[in-house]
Amino acid sequence: MTTHGPVLPIWSCGGCDAPRPCRTRQRELRAEFDGAPISLALYLGAQLVRAPKT
Repeated sequence: MTTHGPVLPIWSCGGCDAPRPCRTRQRELRAEFDGAPISLALYLGAQLVRAPKT
């Protein structure tokens, strides 16, 4: 489990307070979904649905 998860509703990083996803979480996602681009797309799509509509 990462400490670099989103802080809702402002969507900043819980680990380093950078805009989400921070550089660390980007690297984690690349490693976690290495070789599984469809799974990564589904995960990111789910995050997009959770994001606030402006």
